[in-house]
Amino acid sequence: MTRGAAARQTWYKKHIRARPLLTGAPLAYQPAMTEETASASPPVSGTDKPGRIADLVAALRRGERRAIADAVTVLESQSAEAPGLLQALQPHLGHALVVGLTGPPGAGKSTLLNALIEQLRSASLRVGVIAVDPSSPISGGAILGDRIRMTAALDDDGVFVRSLSSRGYLGGLSPAAVRIIDALDAAGFDLILLETVGAGQNEIDVAEVADIRIVASAPGLGDDIQAMKSGLLEIADILVVNKADRDGAERTLQQLKGALSIRSGKQSQVPVLKTSALTGEGISELIAAIETESAAVRRVEPVERRRRRARYLIARAAADLVAARIKAGGTSLIGTLCDEVLAGKSSPSTAAKRILDA
Repeated sequence: MTRGAAARQTWYKKHIRARPLLTGAPLAYQPAMTEETASASPPVSGTDKPGRIADLVAALRRGERRAIADAVTVLESQSAEAPGLLQALQPHLGHALVVGLTGPPGAGKSTLLNALIEQLRSASLRVGVIAVDPSSPISGGAILGDRIRMTAALDDDGVFVRSLSSRGYLGGLSPAAVRIIDALDAAGFDLILLETVGAGQNEIDVAEVADIRIVASAPGLGDDIQAMKSGLLEIADILVVNKADRDGAERTLQQLKGALSIRSGKQSQVPVLKTSALTGEGISELIAAIETESAAVRRVEPVERRRRRARYLIARAAADLVAARIKAGGTSLIGTLCDEVLAGKSSPSTAAKRILDA
């Protein structure tokens, strides 16, 4: 065997054979590699083999879990196949309802999602879950342990769970989570549940992405104080006091209702519910509230809902590019603007506008 053939076999073992086996037969777009084909050339990318994308989409539409996982990976990593895959998915998008679940750490979001999945599946609804975990600011790694609490998703082909790292983004989400929505939508999931990292008052990216926003709190977390301030709780379509079996749940419920009563417009009419993910209390009421909110969501054209998510992705990408450019320095304009800001001759916002206009 030549050195090149040996290298290609190593590539195959690492990227194909080592993949964890998922439910379903091997897909047509992933033919087994033999000794003869291994000695030829490595598999080509989707840009050189457009038939792979067509086969991938067809398998995804049939609900094959391996295809769904592959499509999610392509969109998450923004590989060379991602643009072609997104274009191929376009005719199949706009069906799923995206429900975001956010709230402070310790509110029991993952356990609450598990209880929701159980009842949604009992109604024969297919459920996709995107769970975002915080990443280490040092190593960039994440435990991705949300699915440990989602036992309802085990051995159920009607549920697909993908855990992601936040990758340092501070808004409770990562752009990768938003890109994955299209893959799950095209795969025919009725609801896509989007769980953010434990969020604070300013981490409200889910408001730009989800069709319906649920903000979960729990007794003893100080959410009655946060309710008086601008921030996380103001984005809620539904407020949930989880862990209702604990002392203080009723007190937290009444404080949140009191805070809403002094607000105007739609915010004063946000439903406030008590749930217990352990006992199942209030889960049916929460699903009923989601159904009520979905009626208003469905009146908005799917393309407009997807356009809102695209604006979020563009804004994130623009912010990343601008931040990288400023931190890198290297231009006389940035150096001059830094000196002007330090000297008080210019404000940071004015300096940022000049960079964007340059």
